[in-house]
Amino acid sequence: MTDSDPQKIIDNCLVDAEFKELPNFYRGKVRDAYDLPDGRRLLIATDRQSAFDQVLAAVPYKGQVLTQTARYWFEVTEEICPNHVVDYPDPNVAAVKKLDMLPIEMVVRDYLTGSTETSIWPMYERGERLLYGHQFSDGLRKNQKLPETIITPTTKAEQGEHDAPITEAEILETGLISEAHWRELSEKSLGLFVKGRELAARQGLILVDTKFEFGLDETGRIVVADEILTPDSSRYWVADSYMARFESGENPESLDKEFLRLWVSAQCDPYNDPIPEIPVETLIEFSDKYIKLFELVTGRKFEKPAEDISAQDRIQQALSNYLPNYF
Repeated sequence: MTDSDPQKIIDNCLVDAEFKELPNFYRGKVRDAYDLPDGRRLLIATDRQSAFDQVLAAVPYKGQVLTQTARYWFEVTEEICPNHVVDYPDPNVAAVKKLDMLPIEMVVRDYLTGSTETSIWPMYERGERLLYGHQFSDGLRKNQKLPETIITPTTKAEQGEHDAPITEAEILETGLISEAHWRELSEKSLGLFVKGRELAARQGLILVDTKFEFGLDETGRIVVADEILTPDSSRYWVADSYMARFESGENPESLDKEFLRLWVSAQCDPYNDPIPEIPVETLIEFSDKYIKLFELVTGRKFEKPAEDISAQDRIQQALSNYLPNYF
């Protein structure tokens, strides 16, 4: 970013998208949402940044990057799995179909990496070798390519709680979802991941891992929801530098949330210690990574919003045009 006042950019971030005119407001960690009586849900991606199950800061343009990156992936993967999007009233807003969400998250992995409690590298480093029902051999290294793509599902925790690892056997034994749904979720998750990996590779990126969420629509059809293949829900590494960094024991060059996770982990134990305030310069660098990822993945120039109107005012105007009966 070239703005001479980075703090001003931070101050202009969208941290609140609550509009009293709209019904059934819900605040997630990074998205504000409204459930409309007609079965639609409005998802407004703010610039709030979460990691380690808490909101840490606001990152410039992050909400727009997430919405527009997910839009690209929803559009190019629609033949693999239908998605929940109905419309995009604003660059930060998706109008979607409200679904009956399934109670597991499908995490697909190609590499032995990660820094959170549900990631496979911290588990492996602790000496565990049976991870999510998959047997791992000794002698593997952090950030190493796995012999094959694996699915490591987690339960979906309530806000403020932690997602928990779960295995295919446990899912089926407890009846958390049916065997038919599990098989279909696995097939669709792998199909979406393979498509993402293929298109990312064409742009010089490695799609390392990702998380998918699914729900059932009014006909009982499985639909992919929330966001897909964004830098918040996925890890992306720069392909050209990966091998040299791996061989030297360095972390890969990443364009995703792992950059911030690693910064935090270097300062403290994020699960037990207070997380320090993140410097403005670090947040700006983080924002630049998200924008670079969007541009590499989509092949499009990221269009920053006009600076003469706040993001909140712009979104309110867009929603008043989209839903005039409420405003």
